[in-house]
Amino acid sequence: MTVEPVASQDLLIAAMAGAMVVMFGAIYAMLFAWSRIHSKPRLLIGAYVVYALLFAATLVLVRTLNLSGLWQLVAAVMVVGYLLAPQAIWHLCVGTHATRPHNHSNNEKELAELSKREVTHE
Repeated sequence: MTVEPVASQDLLIAAMAGAMVVMFGAIYAMLFAWSRIHSKPRLLIGAYVVYALLFAATLVLVRTLNLSGLWQLVAAVMVVGYLLAPQAIWHLCVGTHATRPHNHSNNEKELAELSKREVTHE
């Protein structure tokens, strides 16, 4: 497996694309969770728009760094992980908090309400 060199002017583009991947991943996760907590489908649409930007930044990163073979597979797994991780974490949190005994505190009432919404949306 040969590694093609990266032009020095492309290093700044690659660094910015990498930073955008991380930033867009965090914004996607935040919007996804916020849309679920407050039952706002528009925020979920926004989350997926930000995810599309993450995907585009990943393509720029792969092309700028001349990644090929196994490294393209690593980038693809990363992109899928960024998509699925917030969803899996949401389901885990709702499932975990829905089975806890309630002591009638405000936080637990809110979590119970969230789990009821989650069940009715699926």
